[in-house]
Amino acid sequence: MSTDNVRLVVAGIGVDVVFEDIKNLHISVYPPDGRVRVAAPHRLDADAVRLAIIQRLSWIKTQRAELRAADRQSERRMLSGESHYVWGARLRLDASRAGRSRVTISGQTLWLTTPADYTEEQKRAVLDRWYRRQLKEAVPALLEKWQPIIGVEAGKVVVRRMKTKWGTCQTRSRSIWLNPELAKKNPRCLEYIVVHELTHLIERTHNDHFTELMDYHMPDWRSRRDELNQAPLAAEEWR
Repeated sequence: MSTDNVRLVVAGIGVDVVFEDIKNLHISVYPPDGRVRVAAPHRLDADAVRLAIIQRLSWIKTQRAELRAADRQSERRMLSGESHYVWGARLRLDASRAGRSRVTISGQTLWLTTPADYTEEQKRAVLDRWYRRQLKEAVPALLEKWQPIIGVEAGKVVVRRMKTKWGTCQTRSRSIWLNPELAKKNPRCLEYIVVHELTHLIERTHNDHFTELMDYHMPDWRSRRDELNQAPLAAEEWR
């Protein structure tokens, strides 16, 4: 019986294996570079996990290839003509206006107005703050909808840039953290992450009980997850 997490290398692919209190083994492949994670029952040893990975190797390689070929934005320089995403819609940036800092949308144009002497980094900060506000304004309605359905309440919601996650749950404080990058994705994806993290207030790990709860409350959660993972990726490296 295994009790420690391990890292295996199978056919040249590094795999992070986490042993959990679950019945069945689950293999996941994450963007942007195809990181492979296995959640395995404690009853299995490393050799049994390795065999399961080998049996799914063709699927793993296909998933990794698709992720690495995904649409990936070049680094944004805050210049007019660039494409930026807002709630899944691709908009054209117009940063030609000088004035008090603000961000507005008109048709297919994302207007970024800043003082004439603002640098690229200062302009990016203005847009980042706007994305954060968009996310914070969208969350209350989702909590009002889903907390009674799932039967839990979040202590608070924190919008915080994270290198490795779309969202996370702090079970002790009952806090939910959300990545501001979600404001660039389809609203369905944010709703999925909110439900996902609320469900973690009931079940901490991604075990079979967690999956059953997700299936019950949001039967299409897998398609929403896939939509999120297939959305255009930002230039920064994160998983």
